[in-house]
Amino acid sequence: MSRKTEILLIILFDFLAINLAWVLHYYFRVESGMIPYSLRPDFLIPMFVICLFWFLVLWFFGLYRPWYAKSRVDELSNIVKAISVGAVVIFIVIFLDDETRGGAQVSSRLLIIGYWFSLILFVGTGRMVVRTIQHKLLERGIGHRRTIIVGDTKRAAELLELVNKHPALGYSVIGVVTQKKSAERNDFNETPFLGTYTKLPDIIREHNIQEVLIALEGKNQEKVVSLIDSCNGIDVGFKIMPDMYHIVGGQVRTNQIYGVPLIEVMPQIMQPWEESLKRSIDIVVSFFILIAGMPLWIIVAIAIKIDSPGTVLYKQERVGRDGRIFNVYKFRSMREDAEQLSGPTWAGKKDPRITRVGGILRKLHLDEIPQFINVLNGSMSLIGPRPERPFFVERFNTQIPLYSRRHAVRPGISGWAQVKHKYDESFEDVKTKLQYDLYYIENRSIRMDLKILLMTIYRVVLGKGR
Repeated sequence: MSRKTEILLIILFDFLAINLAWVLHYYFRVESGMIPYSLRPDFLIPMFVICLFWFLVLWFFGLYRPWYAKSRVDELSNIVKAISVGAVVIFIVIFLDDETRGGAQVSSRLLIIGYWFSLILFVGTGRMVVRTIQHKLLERGIGHRRTIIVGDTKRAAELLELVNKHPALGYSVIGVVTQKKSAERNDFNETPFLGTYTKLPDIIREHNIQEVLIALEGKNQEKVVSLIDSCNGIDVGFKIMPDMYHIVGGQVRTNQIYGVPLIEVMPQIMQPWEESLKRSIDIVVSFFILIAGMPLWIIVAIAIKIDSPGTVLYKQERVGRDGRIFNVYKFRSMREDAEQLSGPTWAGKKDPRITRVGGILRKLHLDEIPQFINVLNGSMSLIGPRPERPFFVERFNTQIPLYSRRHAVRPGISGWAQVKHKYDESFEDVKTKLQYDLYYIENRSIRMDLKILLMTIYRVVLGKGR
């Protein structure tokens, strides 16, 4: 089933389920005579509004993402969670706006419970119908993802056998990739040999590969990391055999279906509803800080202009999400010609290039304020890995494994690495902060963002900037 067909079917079934639940709710609330009313409630307009409301709730909870051979029980659990949250919102609205009194008020609220249950029943049933159809199609080999297996040991052959034995997993193995051309491949049952490890990125592009299943021995930990890093920026999924779990320091998620043990490497941990909430918080907080603090920012701009010649705002190229280049804005804290002779370099302690006003701004982190403009336009977030300059990114990509993984999310004004480690002063500092950045990327949540935000405020209040 194509992605477009899947979405259309899901929307159709959800539309029917949501409106059917509304019709039943309207009947019991209006036609049954159970709930007295002074004016007869409208039918069509509320149905349209409530239908739009539920589509937004389901989208917010990530229930319109590609399903692709995932657990139907997990999806049903997410449906219950989403509808429960939406029902609470409706319950509160009814509570505040209900014109009925006494027992009628109680009956009205009980109807919400019935509405909640019918929604779960109808939406859940519709989803299960679509997913069962997809499941049957996958069992017949329809809609499989183009897959390769990386490895030249018996473990790789065992993985190939397991995948072929369970077509509902959705993997269509079109070939194997081994370490050497002369590697023993008798156990792969005539599965085509596509090339060696060094050609993996080219093989993925050439054969339009969607999934890479890795089966290497524990002694090849560094090789697995290297293979994954070499394919950074390519839209492909990676999964490995279980005993490789420790090589990525916890940046994995188990994905075991039909008894086939696979571990997803570097999954997107944050749920879609959290992503949406995170972006909403970014916009609201940034807009408030820029507008509410406008008098102070004007004073800062005047102070910068009086203290030293040059522009008030400093613009510099940085690398953002997915490697895109964007201009970051800051209040200028250094001389206008700070890097004219030295070229790109980090600021050091008691850096002579820092102006008098700039030193105060850095100490209080006020030089970062214009970056809220970057947050508003979507190139940055409040919380995330600090964006680095292209000059340094190009260098670190070749010297530090998985460094480019930092660009999987929006960079931030503050982040886990900033509150847990000092400023970059050496190459070792960069590697240490990368560990914090990777930890944040694979464990990020609204709760963690709030924790980092509070720690950042604490550092600003104590003047721990530089």
